[in-house]
Amino acid sequence: MANAGALRRDWFGNIRADILAGIVVALALIPEAIGFSIIAGVDPRVGLYASVAIAIVIAFTGGRPGMISAATAAVAVVVVPLVRDHGVEYLFAATILMGVFQGIAALLRLDLLMQFVSRSVITGFVNALAILIFMAQLPQLIPGNPGVGVEAYAMVAGALAIIYLLPKLTTAVPSPLIAIIVLTALSIWLNAPVNTVADMGELPEGLPYFALPDVPLSWETLRIIAPYSLTMAAVGLLESLLTAQIVDDMTHTGSNKRRESAGQGAANVVAALFGGMGGCAMIGQSVINVTSGGRGRLSTLTAGVTLLVLLAALGSLVGQVPMPALVAIMIMVSIGTFSWNSIPNLRVHPWQSSVVMLSTVAVVVATHNLAIGVLVGVLLSGAFFTHKVMTMFEVVRERDGDTAIYRAKGQIFYASVERFEAAFAPESSRPDPADHILIDVRKAHFWDISGIAALDKVVERMRRNGRSVQVKGLNRASSDLVDKFALTDKTGVEIGLAPHP
Repeated sequence: MANAGALRRDWFGNIRADILAGIVVALALIPEAIGFSIIAGVDPRVGLYASVAIAIVIAFTGGRPGMISAATAAVAVVVVPLVRDHGVEYLFAATILMGVFQGIAALLRLDLLMQFVSRSVITGFVNALAILIFMAQLPQLIPGNPGVGVEAYAMVAGALAIIYLLPKLTTAVPSPLIAIIVLTALSIWLNAPVNTVADMGELPEGLPYFALPDVPLSWETLRIIAPYSLTMAAVGLLESLLTAQIVDDMTHTGSNKRRESAGQGAANVVAALFGGMGGCAMIGQSVINVTSGGRGRLSTLTAGVTLLVLLAALGSLVGQVPMPALVAIMIMVSIGTFSWNSIPNLRVHPWQSSVVMLSTVAVVVATHNLAIGVLVGVLLSGAFFTHKVMTMFEVVRERDGDTAIYRAKGQIFYASVERFEAAFAPESSRPDPADHILIDVRKAHFWDISGIAALDKVVERMRRNGRSVQVKGLNRASSDLVDKFALTDKTGVEIGLAPHP
C-alpha cells in the first residue's frame, strides 16, 4: 500500500502543474543543450538527444521526483579533449562507461559521502551556480553582440515583468510559459531583430535511433575512455546529489540518493545508445520546474517527451523562440537560486563557515568546475573542524601525596597528539616531582593509532625515568585500541571504567 501511495503521489498527485511545468522546462532546455554541445565540440543533436533520453529515463529511475536531468556544461567541459582527439564515437563509449561507474557507485553507497558536505559548502555551491547561470546570459545582453539591441533589452524586461507580475493575478498557467508564448508571437509579428533559438545551432530533424558506439572493443579503447568516464561519473554524481539536496530543501521533502545515483547511470547509458552525450541533474532547470509548480516524476517525463515532440514535429516553430525570453527565465532562475540570506549571515555566522562558503563560490566561478569548488570547500571544512576538535583538549596536573595525577579531557587523535605529549613534561623538571604517576583519562577518548602511540610514548618515557605509571579510566573503545596497538607493558592500565564520551 505504501508503494502504491508513493506511485500515485509521484506520478498523479500534481498532474496539471507537472505537465505545464514540464513544457516550460522543455523550451528552456533547447538553447542550453545546444550550447553544451558547442562546448563539447559536437553536433547540437548530441546534446539535444541526450537531454531527451536522460529526462525520460530518469523520470522512472531517479530518486528525486521533480528534479530535471539532461545534458550539462559540467560534463561537456570534461569531454572536450576526448572529442577533439578521438571523435564523437569515443564520447558515446565513454558515456556508457560513465553510466556503469555510476551504477557501481550506487552499489558501493558512495552517495553517503554527501554527509561530509557541510551546509556552508552547499550554500557556496548554490551561490556559485547562480552566478554562473547569470554569466552564461551575458552574451545575449552585451551591447554590440549580434542580435543585442534595444529590442532585446525591451523583451527581457517585458518577460521579467510577466514572470514576476502575472502570478499576482493568476497561477493557473506558469508565468514563464506565458512569457515564452507572448514574446515568441510578438517577435514573429514584429520581425524583431533579436537572436532566436535557431541562431544557437541547427535543430535536428527526425528521431534519435539506437546504435552501439563505433569503436574497437579493445583494452586500448578502455585505456582512452576510462579516465574521462571516471571524471564524468564523479562530476555528474556530485552535481546530481547536491541538486537533489537543494530540491529537497525547496520542496521540504526527502529523496533516495542511492536510487538517484543508479538512475543517473541508467540514463547516461541509454543516452549514449541513442546518440547523446553524458549529463546529470541541472539545478537551473530543476529550479524552473519547482517554481513553475512541478513536483512529481510526471514533470520530468513531460519535459523529455515535450522536447522530443518539439524537435521532431515543431522544430521550425521552436527555432523562432526569441532568446530574450529564455534569458529572462534564466535570470529568474539565477535570482531564485542565489541564497540571499548568506550575505547578511556573513556577519553572524562563524568566520570559518563564511570562509568555506566564499572559497567554494570563488573557486567554482574561477574554474567553472563544480567538482573542484566543492572539493576545496569540503577540505576547508575538514581542516576547520579538525582544528576545532584539536583545541577542545586539556591536561590538568594535580598532586596527591607522592602521586602526581594527570587528568586528560577531550579528543586525542592525530591532530592533538603533539599537545597531549607536551602536557606531560618530564617530571624531574617540575618543582614538585613525584615518584608515582596516575594518568586519568576518564574524560578523554583515543580515536586512532596516533593517539595510542602518544600514550605509549608518555608512559614509556616516565617508566624509563624511574617512575611508576598507572593509566586509569580508558573507555572500552579506547582500551580496544590499546590492546591491539600499544607497544609498552600494559601493567597498571585499567580498562572499561569509563563510558564513551
